[in-house]
Amino acid sequence: MALHHEPLPARSRFDRMLSTDYPLCREDVIWMLEYMKKKMADEAPLLASLPQPQLLQSFQSFAEAATILIKQRSGCGPEADRLRSCLLAAADGLLPRTDKP
Repeated sequence: MALHHEPLPARSRFDRMLSTDYPLCREDVIWMLEYMKKKMADEAPLLASLPQPQLLQSFQSFAEAATILIKQRSGCGPEADRLRSCLLAAADGLLPRTDKP
């Protein structure tokens, strides 16, 4: 059994949550923000190769997603597309790229 099998489940969960067909819920967004926070704190190797402007954009998107979540206590609601866009931008560089566009 592999000792480190987190990226594939995380990738599939990210892909599912970022799909416009998937109804985002508060718990999903919290999981994603926590995942990103942990990767940043652990200094994920993929982040070390990102240029500073991209890191700053990712942080700005992370903060915007967190703010949307705070303002909408009952869930994602009408801001789902904006929230999804913020999460996508914030997650850029945290997981290896796939062949998907």
